[in-house]
Amino acid sequence: MIQGITGRFGQFISRNMLDTGTNLVAGVTPGRRGSKVWDVPVYDTVSEAWKAHGPIDVSVILVPGPEAKGALVEASKFKLDTILMEVERVPLQDALECISICKKAGIRLLGPGSAGMVSPGKGSMGLFGAEEMAKIAFRPGRIGVISRSGGQTSTLSYNVCKAGYGISSAINLGSEPVLGTTLPELLPLFEEDLETDAVVYYGEIGGVMEEEAAELIKERRFTKPLIAYIAGRGLPSGIRFSHASAIIEGGKGTAEGKVEALRSAGAYVVDKPEDIGPTLKRILNHK
Repeated sequence: MIQGITGRFGQFISRNMLDTGTNLVAGVTPGRRGSKVWDVPVYDTVSEAWKAHGPIDVSVILVPGPEAKGALVEASKFKLDTILMEVERVPLQDALECISICKKAGIRLLGPGSAGMVSPGKGSMGLFGAEEMAKIAFRPGRIGVISRSGGQTSTLSYNVCKAGYGISSAINLGSEPVLGTTLPELLPLFEEDLETDAVVYYGEIGGVMEEEAAELIKERRFTKPLIAYIAGRGLPSGIRFSHASAIIEGGKGTAEGKVEALRSAGAYVVDKPEDIGPTLKRILNHK
C-alpha cells in the first residue's frame, strides 16, 4: 500500500510501481476514502486498508517530513515486512523514534530519504528514474546494487547493465543523517540470495557503514565479490557533500578511511563509476 497516494507524487509513484508489476492493492489518504488512483482503492486509514486487503507486506510512506512519523506509527501497528519512507527532511528525533519503533515491531525500515528498491521483472517500491532509464538501467540479472544516493542507484545499475549483466535487486539506503537499514545489514541478505552473484556499492563520506561492512567481510559473513565506489575523496573535515548525512567530523567518515577499510577486507574499490563494469567482468570471468 501507499500512504499519501492521492498527491501528485503519490500518483506518479503508484503508476511506476504498477508498471513494474508490483501488487499495489491499496492507498491511504485521510478524507479520500472511496476514491481511486489508477484503479487502486483509497482508504482513510491503514486499518481500513488492512481489513479490506490484508495481510499487506509493504507500506510506502510519501507524506511530508513532519507528518512521516505519524504515518509510520499507524502502519507499524500491523504485521508489515517492510516500510519505505520515501520522505526527506524528517526531523532527526522523529527519524530516531521511527527506527526504534520498527526494530521493536520487527519491520525493516528503508529510509528516511530512500528512493526505494527495485527487483527488475518482479516489482518495485518507490521510483528510480523515468521509464526510459528503467529500460536501460534495470534489466533482470544477478548483480545486487546498494547506494547511498537515489540518483546514483540508477548510475550504478546502468553501468552494470552496460557491461552485459543485469540487476537482481537495487536498493537506495537513503540520504538522511540516520537510516533504518544500512550497508552491513543488507550484505548478509545478498549473501543468502541465490539469485545474486556479486554486489556493487556507491558510498559517500560520513558515517562508518563502510568500515562496519569491512569487518563483516573479514568475519566471512559476506563472501561474494563487493565492488565499491566512494565519492568525496579529498574533502576536508567539516565539509558537507551532497546529502545531509555526508559530512566528515572528528576525523571519521573520510573517503580515504572507507577505501582503506574495504580494500583491506578484500573488497574491490574503483576510482570512478565507469570502472564498475570492467571490474565485474574481470572478477566474474575469473570465478
